[in-house]
Parts: sequence; structure tokens; C-alpha cells
Amino acid sequence: MVTLEEAASGGCLLTPDAARGETLQMAKHAKQEPSGKGGATKAGGFSALERNILKSKGLSDSGLEKLVAAGVGSRDDFRTVGDAATLADLAGLSADVAGKVMAWAIGTGGGGSVTNAGGGTFVVESGDIVNCLHCKTKQPKDYKSGDLCISCGKQAEPSFACAWCSANGPGKFCRNCGAEFVPTGELELAICLKREGVAKDEIAPKLRAMSASEKEALWGRVRRSR
Repeated sequence: MVTLEEAASGGCLLTPDAARGETLQMAKHAKQEPSGKGGATKAGGFSALERNILKSKGLSDSGLEKLVAAGVGSRDDFRTVGDAATLADLAGLSADVAGKVMAWAIGTGGGGSVTNAGGGTFVVESGDIVNCLHCKTKQPKDYKSGDLCISCGKQAEPSFACAWCSANGPGKFCRNCGAEFVPTGELELAICLKREGVAKDEIAPKLRAMSASEKEALWGRVRRSR
């Protein structure tokens, strides 16, 4: 069989059927050849690191192929998708996997909203965010324990009484003596432990470790001491 290259170099003419068959063969050969380095075409524009991260979120190799086939070939494409519900529908992913992928892809781990496959929206906030106790306004990044709310002007955090020195203040630790605050409802229990000789730094951890029956027994001692 005379190829297109041979026909061109030797001046031969191909019949229409032969030319059409040669063209189909060339197209088939080109389709089978891998593009890019290493022949990696299934992962679209995702880097090796991004592929590994996506797999850690629950995506399988077939799931990655579905993403690429749906037109999602880079991290920026997830922003176009917009939410987990759309991603789940687009690539046939489970709601859980779609939510994890979108949370990573659009950077909501440090604070933001993610829409799940059911259509509901939940807010993901980092642990250092402080919302005002009274008006729920989120405080600025330079907020320090004890500052007043930027919106309503009231004490943003709740104030606790210290079981060790009786001082009051916001935050997790007493500014006067450094003792860890305990919940208001367990203040008398903490004072009782202090009277029984428990060290200052051990009172709050001891209360957290107590079972309900142990606390009830401690309440009995508190009532007897009144």
C-alpha cells in the first residue's frame, strides 16, 4: 500500500478510497500516541502533588478521569464549579468526597462556607476566631482576650470567676493568678478541690476527668461544707 508520504515523494496519485483509508490510519495512530511527558494525559492539568491530594480526599483514579472528562483540569476550575453539590452532579461523586474536594480546592479550611450535595450550607471556621457573645459579630484578627466588641461595644467574651483567687475575667486563664477557669456551674466544685489541697494547675484537668458519679460525690462534700 502506498502511503501519503510515499505518494508525495514519488509523485504517485492515490485513489480517493486509498487516500481516505490512509488518513484514517494516521488519525488513529495520532490518537494512540501519548501527549506530554511520560504520556500522562488522564489527570488533565493537575500536578503530581494535586493528584495525590485529591486521592487523599477520597478520589480514585477513575474519579480523577471523570473530573477531567467533565472539564475540571486544574484547581482554578473548581472555583468555576462553585460548590460541592454541582461537583457531585458534574462528576458523579459522593456528597462526602465532593465536599472534601471543594473544601480543599477553594480554600475553605481556614474559614468559609461550603455547600453540600443536599443544598445546605455549613460554615467552617478556624479555632482562633472569636464571635461576640452578645451580637455574634466576628472580631478582627488583632483581637485580644478582654477587648470590647467592635460592633456593640460590650465584652466580646464571657467573663469567668477564678476558683483560686476569686478574680473575674475573660479568656481561658485568670490574668491575676494564671489558674485555668472552670465552667461557672462547677465553680463550687473547683473551690472545694482547692480547700482539699489540689494544686492550682490540677483543678480544671481533674474536673474534666471526673465522671458524673464522682462529681455528684464532690457536690455532696460541697453541701456538707456550707
